[in-house]
Amino acid sequence: MDYLQSLQCKTPAEGRQLAFTLARKSIAAIQTDPEVRNNLRLEYAKDTAQLIASSQVVAIEFQTIAMANNYWRDEE
Repeated sequence: MDYLQSLQCKTPAEGRQLAFTLARKSIAAIQTDPEVRNNLRLEYAKDTAQLIASSQVVAIEFQTIAMANNYWRDEE
């Protein structure tokens, strides 16, 4: 996992970007065929329920990252 050396991030924005990366990498690990992923992407891009479900995955990843970063409480 070259893309994930740590959950530690300097800012919430950096943490959010990491959450997107984790979500994308999880999907690629589950559906290993890039052609199938591209075909599915065309389907869910027009489906509100599937887009909301995708955003929930990112939110859960971000929640985990935020907890690992103590919610950036030390940030001024």
